[in-house]
Amino acid sequence: MPEIDFLVVGGGAAGWSCATTLRQLGAEGSVVLVGRELDAPYDRTLCSKSYLAGTAADADALLAPLQDIELLTATSVMGLDLGDRTVRLSDKRTLSFGQVCLATGANVRRLQLAGGGLEGVHYLRTLRNAAAIRKDLADAERIVLVGGSYIAAEVAATLTSLGRRCTLVMQEAAPFERTLGPTAAAFFQQLLDANGITLHPQDEVVRLEGPGDRVTSVVTARGRRLPADAVIIGAGVMPDVSVAKRAGLALGPTGGVLVDECLRASVPGVFAAGDICEYADPLRGRQLRRVEHWDVAIQQGRTAARGMVGEPTPHDAVPYFFSDLADWASLEYVGFGGTADTEVVRGSIADSAFSVFYLQDGRLSGTLTIGRGEDLDHARALLRDGGDLSTFTAELAEPDHDLRALAKEARPVSESIKVVQVASGVSADPLPPASPVESYGQAPQQWICENCGFIFDVAEGDPDGGVAPGTAFADLPDDWVCPVCGATKSQFGPY
Repeated sequence: MPEIDFLVVGGGAAGWSCATTLRQLGAEGSVVLVGRELDAPYDRTLCSKSYLAGTAADADALLAPLQDIELLTATSVMGLDLGDRTVRLSDKRTLSFGQVCLATGANVRRLQLAGGGLEGVHYLRTLRNAAAIRKDLADAERIVLVGGSYIAAEVAATLTSLGRRCTLVMQEAAPFERTLGPTAAAFFQQLLDANGITLHPQDEVVRLEGPGDRVTSVVTARGRRLPADAVIIGAGVMPDVSVAKRAGLALGPTGGVLVDECLRASVPGVFAAGDICEYADPLRGRQLRRVEHWDVAIQQGRTAARGMVGEPTPHDAVPYFFSDLADWASLEYVGFGGTADTEVVRGSIADSAFSVFYLQDGRLSGTLTIGRGEDLDHARALLRDGGDLSTFTAELAEPDHDLRALAKEARPVSESIKVVQVASGVSADPLPPASPVESYGQAPQQWICENCGFIFDVAEGDPDGGVAPGTAFADLPDDWVCPVCGATKSQFGPY
């Protein structure tokens, strides 16, 4: 008999959902959830909002307690042998297991910037990151945020509501342009501007400066020098597939763990869920898809659990996402993302009560709603149906039209409807030619693991990992991990 009947690797939303669902489904035997973070599973979506603002405490962020499930926090999987069915943990134990679900989530994407090791430069992924930012910003007034998507915009809204002066530097022409298209991007650009956030679109940071150890200014490619008491970078995330890769599992084209429509990986008895899960979507002809959304992670955890108890079920949930910008606006989105050649607007943008239906070749690919939550369920049904809506754009645009009957109707498209033809690209002045980046100060000699606190000293190296003293952190092997907890290289920051 295995020491662990059901092993779940990863203490985020997907891992928590999988473990709790196993018990709800009546799984017999031991269930062990291994998480490398110091905290029990919590609601990560609060990190950029109420928890960062200080209005939600640690206890408020925790997810429902695990029942009859062994939770190992501050513990990493150092090795997974899928042939022998054994797992080697950072606490030096090696245990056998039966079924396993990998839900290792994602790591923040760190920018290689001159001055990136200065004090006051932050990335946000965990509760502890949020707490450190809140503490560091106690006396800060001017905050520069890097990125044009959800983390940067949410944090900017939260901090602005607390009285900070926020500036947003982004490569995009407008916030959320890459994911939500030009109509929504224009709305959010106006919203952020109206609430006092300074926007610098179509620009990027080239270096951070400070006369001492702390950042005081941000220099951009367009020659701007922005004063900054602190900098928060939201440059996206990368799926953490280090455990899966070392175990020999197949990876997909976007770097996730490749699974079928039931979330089964390339080795029997192995499942994946959450940010690392690259699955064959049964709603779109088994098209490979990887989604980094909170609700998707929870839904995939449930699907993986069903497979682990011998009830494999196609994962046919329509992806759902939400975001809150302080109390200014809340958005909800259902769909598959990707490109759209047509946007149909339903409702009133001026009144902040509208939906945007995204069509590609006449087929609905997604729907964004702000103040019109009643459109969501109908949009889900239309997305599941997958039919040609090119002759129904008038009905989509009519705020009072019953969307439930849409599939049965066919009328010529009205010339007066709000239809936005999406341009193939945004016209903009190109950034100036890149000039050599001047190094700002010496490269940090010590790097700290944000998961367990281990400090890697360049002068000492890592004898256990075969790293010679004097090896620069940037030159460490790609597969090098924290010798204490097994966190990946990307989880280290300058100390």
